[in-house]
Amino acid sequence: MAYGLARRELRPKVPLHHGEGDKRHLTSLEGLAALSLDALSSVAYGPEAIVLVLVTAGTAAVAATLPVTLAIALLLAVLVVSYGQVIAVHPEGGGAYAVAKKELGPRTSLLAAASLVVDYVLTVTVSLAAGAASLASAFPWLGEHLLEVCLIGLALLTAVNLRGVAESARVLMLPTLLFVTSMIGIIVLGLLRAHPVAVVGSAQPVHATEALGLLLLLKAFSSGCSALTGVEAISNGVPAFRPPRVRRAQRTELMLGALLGLMLIGLAVLIHRDHVIPREGVTLLAQLIAGSYGTGWPYYATNLIVTLALLFAANTSFGGLPVLMSLLAKDHRLPHLFGLRTERPVYRWGVVALALLAALLLIAVNADTHRMIPLFAIGVFIGFTISQIGLVRHWAGLRPPGWLPRAVLNGFGAVLTLVAGLVLLTTKFLEGAWVVVVAVPLLMLLFARIARYYTAVGRELGLGRVPPPVRRTDSLVIVPVGEVSKLAQHALTAAGSLGREVVAVAVHDDPAKARNLQESWDSWNPGIRLDIIDSPHRSLVEPIVAYVRREAATGRQIAVLITEVEPRHRRYQILQNQRGLLLAAALRARTDVIVCILPYRLNL
Repeated sequence: MAYGLARRELRPKVPLHHGEGDKRHLTSLEGLAALSLDALSSVAYGPEAIVLVLVTAGTAAVAATLPVTLAIALLLAVLVVSYGQVIAVHPEGGGAYAVAKKELGPRTSLLAAASLVVDYVLTVTVSLAAGAASLASAFPWLGEHLLEVCLIGLALLTAVNLRGVAESARVLMLPTLLFVTSMIGIIVLGLLRAHPVAVVGSAQPVHATEALGLLLLLKAFSSGCSALTGVEAISNGVPAFRPPRVRRAQRTELMLGALLGLMLIGLAVLIHRDHVIPREGVTLLAQLIAGSYGTGWPYYATNLIVTLALLFAANTSFGGLPVLMSLLAKDHRLPHLFGLRTERPVYRWGVVALALLAALLLIAVNADTHRMIPLFAIGVFIGFTISQIGLVRHWAGLRPPGWLPRAVLNGFGAVLTLVAGLVLLTTKFLEGAWVVVVAVPLLMLLFARIARYYTAVGRELGLGRVPPPVRRTDSLVIVPVGEVSKLAQHALTAAGSLGREVVAVAVHDDPAKARNLQESWDSWNPGIRLDIIDSPHRSLVEPIVAYVRREAATGRQIAVLITEVEPRHRRYQILQNQRGLLLAAALRARTDVIVCILPYRLNL
């Protein structure tokens, strides 16, 4: 132990690469921008989801928007406190997945992970689709190009996040500030005015198809809970914060809850007072913007800000899902490459995987927000419920001072989210919610199969067990050559350092060329045997593979050293002969010998 400590103390300090150190981690405000914009911007579609459900009971039923929103705000407060506790208990990140893995067992953790993956992918698609719809409210000619707008926004976000979370957080600071300021301005001006300044969109007929009862209110509540998506993202991304990480992340969670609750209640009051109902060609938020700011330049500017915020709200997933995938990779439930970070630091494979999945889903639903919201909310409720139940078990197991009120609070939140999720699942099952019912178990099966594979690999490799003694055998290094040159000299020099016995192998289909090569070799006299293989079919790979397999049959350890010419400029790479790579691939596929690639770098 002392030796290890001494080694750490004596290790020389090296300069930090770009992306390392505290400057590349998040402050509380940067965390609010990078990990909370999804939740904050959900006010653009959450209240509208409530109204769309209530209006099926007639326009008078829209008055219930305010009490439904107050119930959602109560749940928001419970969730903010709960996820503050999750941050403290699991500072390594992972949110519901980390809670379930520790408190509820492996199967429940798989359910949590699968629901979070679905949630994060849908966060990207819903945010982008809602942003495109908001833009089309200001510029109607874009209504037929929503998918293209979404894909452009997705490409932009992917490029920004490949540069690192901290960089993307700084990019998002201004849009977040403008969005929050605009929403508060809508609420304040709207409350100060006696009636809406202007009305936008075309009136559309409203037909009552349901009665305003408990079931409809529950449906409105569960649909409106889509405004709570993203509340968990901060707990998933705790490692991205600067030290003290827990305190900064908890502060960010409280800031998120306060701002989101204020905006939801304020907009609901305006909807209730002005009796705002859906109109054709515009979003509900666009109507509220026109009611407070009018239809002049502030209307267009605010819609652009909303669009920008919604497009960047997808950044929450880019900050959270790659971290979650890295945790799954460490637990052997995803390919290990998802646990690799670049120097920025970025989980690049996670960013790319998220971008591809989001693009496929946007194309599949043609960027229709309302087709995705039922899928969106169900995955969120699964994660919410699991994390709250896990915390109840955590407090009941440890029983620290004051554990009972915490457990009661978490249990109350679990009941609310469970009821909301079940109502949404049953009422929206045929409208697309069945996709989540299929996707989540398939993801769980995928995680379990990957874990089973890694377990089998570890067993076969003898990981964790003392291996047999090392066997020492004679070795032979085989060097394929084409002619006598500096390239051959470079390869044979390197081969001499790898093994005691070296043999050069050449393949020729012309006896005259073979004689010339032998004469040149004898004249050079490198002190290494040359074996020339006749190949009447002009094949290079097959004769060498057969030669190597014959030598390997003697029981010796065989290494094949293949030289590759590498030009200084990549544009010349295509001009080089690629036969060495083909030979290396064939040897790896058909033999168990060691294959070494030796670069020869040109000055051209």
